[in-house]
Amino acid sequence: MPFQKGSFILIDYVARIKDTDEVFDTTIEAEAKRFNIYSSDAIYEPMLVVLGEGWVVSGLEEKLYEMNVGEKREVEVPPEKGFGVRDPSKVRLVPLRMFKNEPNLRPGARVRFRDTLATVRSISSGRVQLDFNHPLAGKTLKYEVEVKDEIKEPIDKIKALLHRRLPTIPIENFSLSLASNVLTINMPVESFMVDGI
Repeated sequence: MPFQKGSFILIDYVARIKDTDEVFDTTIEAEAKRFNIYSSDAIYEPMLVVLGEGWVVSGLEEKLYEMNVGEKREVEVPPEKGFGVRDPSKVRLVPLRMFKNEPNLRPGARVRFRDTLATVRSISSGRVQLDFNHPLAGKTLKYEVEVKDEIKEPIDKIKALLHRRLPTIPIENFSLSLASNVLTINMPVESFMVDGI
């Protein structure tokens, strides 16, 4: 049965740039290693998606509504439903002297300029060309996606949300109780060391 807005689902995916077939993201550790995008800091497991919350690009989310648990599908996402179309007004020339404290300035590098991330396109004549578009703007994407599970019980939804926010802390370390529409969460000490808590 297809999902609806607010459904909690777990998905695995491999995401590629259509034109080059380059894999840029995945939830599957073996695939990350296979395509040389593995990061020891990443947690490879099915991703929680609450439909309608915009946690994945809209072109993928639209197709997830039509899927069922256990179903695999290849989804093509055009730029306007992915990371947007390229906007030429987001490309700017900046004096090179603005980057005197940036040791790794080179074409292709991602840098922070005035609190915004940009990609260095070129460096010449004392100027740096910065592109503030998302690196995947203008690209058609392909997702190989599988819906692994749907979470239906309220307490399981809460656990899934906690795990999404604090993925390095085992969910068993939390004490949860839900009674008369009142949720009580006793958080383990290690959760207070996490940024943003």
